[in-house]
Amino acid sequence: MTAASDYFQLTIERLQRLRETQYEKIECAAELCAERINNGGLIFCFGSGHSRMMCEEMTPRQGGFVGFYALVEQALSNHAAIIGPNGLRGPLHLEKIDGYAEEILRSFRFGPHDAFIIISTSGIRPLIVEMALGVKKRGMPVIGVVAKEHCEATNASHSSGLKLIDVADIVLDNQCPPGDCIIELDGLEWRTGPVSTVTGGMLMNMLRVSVAEHLLQRGHKPVVLPSHQFIGDTTAEEQLEDFYEAYRKSLTHLFTE
Repeated sequence: MTAASDYFQLTIERLQRLRETQYEKIECAAELCAERINNGGLIFCFGSGHSRMMCEEMTPRQGGFVGFYALVEQALSNHAAIIGPNGLRGPLHLEKIDGYAEEILRSFRFGPHDAFIIISTSGIRPLIVEMALGVKKRGMPVIGVVAKEHCEATNASHSSGLKLIDVADIVLDNQCPPGDCIIELDGLEWRTGPVSTVTGGMLMNMLRVSVAEHLLQRGHKPVVLPSHQFIGDTTAEEQLEDFYEAYRKSLTHLFTE
């Protein structure tokens, strides 16, 4: 067996465990999201660092639809340079600062039907917990996407002593081990092969399709972002324009009295 085949097998096992343990919770989260979207609300997806990818997996994404909002703060997730300007040190530091999440939330006028999905594999960073607490203070429900095993095994770092799993109304467990990585190699003291991208992406897409199903059951046809890779397909181009317009209208309540 090679490291690549081990990674594949171990990841498949965790995906199977996700299906067995999280299906009912995903349906519960989907019902919450569908009810909110059906009533004109938005589902905000927030994550910092690598978790930002899960926000963009939900929207804007081909097959995604109006009703979700990727709340992506560039200062917390633009770290590809690693060192120097836009490096990794800055975002990691900002995640520890009290008050930063509150400043982000103050930029919006949330509506009575809005809700949040907060993604954090560790679930302990001050930024993440403060975001969850700020959302709850504003009367909105929180769906937490987290590695429950990691979160439970790690000390809280927010001043309240709370973790994301303590604040979220619904917790979706991405089935990652503590530290995320699943492959141990002789001669390498740290594990490699992070799995949260695969399991997190699966969770987000299971949630997405379930929300669409629940909306249709309510008679609400979601406005879908189509694949725009079919050159010359005028129907896709028209659908893309319909998506832009519907998305614009969905944001109206955020910036008006």
